[in-house]
Amino acid sequence: MERLRHHLLDTGYTIDGVRERLGAVAASALAREELTPALRATADGDPLGTLIRLWWLGVPVPAKAVAPEVLASGLVAADGARVSATVHLQPWETGGYLVSDRKVRPGDPALRPDHVVGAGGASANLAQLVSRRPVGRALDLGTGCGVQVLHLAGRAGQIVATDVNPRALELARLSWALSGVEGVEARTGPMFEPVEGELFDLVVSNPPFVVAPAREGRLTYRESGAEGDDFCRDLVRRTPRHLNPGGQAHFLANWLQVEGEDWRDRVGGWLRETGCDAWVVRRDVQDPAEYVELWLKDAAEQGTPAYAEHYDRWLAWFEERRVEGVGFGWITMRNSGTLDPVVRVEHLSHQVSLPVGDYVDTVVDAIAAAHRVTGLDGARLRTVAGLLDERVSLPGAEDPIRIVLRQTQGLRRSREVGTVEAALAGVCDGELALGPLLNVIAELVGDGELLNADAVRPLIAEGYFLL
Repeated sequence: MERLRHHLLDTGYTIDGVRERLGAVAASALAREELTPALRATADGDPLGTLIRLWWLGVPVPAKAVAPEVLASGLVAADGARVSATVHLQPWETGGYLVSDRKVRPGDPALRPDHVVGAGGASANLAQLVSRRPVGRALDLGTGCGVQVLHLAGRAGQIVATDVNPRALELARLSWALSGVEGVEARTGPMFEPVEGELFDLVVSNPPFVVAPAREGRLTYRESGAEGDDFCRDLVRRTPRHLNPGGQAHFLANWLQVEGEDWRDRVGGWLRETGCDAWVVRRDVQDPAEYVELWLKDAAEQGTPAYAEHYDRWLAWFEERRVEGVGFGWITMRNSGTLDPVVRVEHLSHQVSLPVGDYVDTVVDAIAAAHRVTGLDGARLRTVAGLLDERVSLPGAEDPIRIVLRQTQGLRRSREVGTVEAALAGVCDGELALGPLLNVIAELVGDGELLNADAVRPLIAEGYFLL
């Protein structure tokens, strides 16, 4: 694999190299799974264009255009004068490479049950979420093609990667070898069974979270076979026993939103039994029909004879369980060693600063501090950097109708506040204690509503003020 790796790099088969070779129009079309512009852009038969056609677009190329390193890799098959890829080999943003099965397209044969999916939006979302702090031992649970290991390699002393699918680990090893990542310990098995009794400083997982009815030939990369969203629930509940003190876990998850039940209570209930501080963010929610269509398209089932039957059965399954929607989001857990864990569950659909991993530790710190710190009257606060004070008023009016504090960094939250909170944001510099400062502000603005320092706790939890 070392010879092939050097050939890929020398040829320019990298994220930047492919984008530059394709051009903006073809690259944008390819993101929509439209191949024609990319095929036109790579029709010259040059070395880079040949690699793009072979391994990214998945089309046969002339054998005479294929380098010896590629032919000897074991990742292609020759048929006379043509060579075809047996896998999908894509450059990744870390500078490495990922080996997976090619993404299925309409008209392709049905996916094999042990299909190994490549990296996509979900993989990138998880990588953006994970804390950037260095750790000793890290676990990538359900590694798939091995993408999260590429992100962990620079900051984890030891990495264990598991998957229930032996073929996934086979391709993941190729990904790591082509990316120059060594020393990863790969183990086969479900959930935490391969690491029973072991502790980690960091656990990450893009699990098989798709909520679907049980069926023959389920796709192991996305469906666990568990009832409803039980797999994600069990993943959350079992994680604490594998975290070192101070250890963190980051997951992607789907959960059911059931008629008559607040989704926050459902997901929050999973976490309140763990003893860990936790932060849950719902990023999206889909109605049952949208959800079914998404995953039938993922398997390229549209246009097949089984499409309508599968669609109807899936919807009926949701109806039986009174499912109104399916939520998608992040779950972060920290083993803080407290008997009084803090769980925050919220919906954030707006754009946030990326990567979240750059400041996720600060977010969890703030959530915990707002709940646990006593004696806020004596606390010294500092307004977070980049905070804006936005005011709406009638022309000529002395007082605003509405005041909004808006973060321009991090989670970019916004919150409507009163005059005292707004004044506090303008003067908090860490020098004066909160209690006396609030009393002075209240006297100056003539608003006695916010005299209790505890009323500032939500603003601390949401990152408007730093302790």
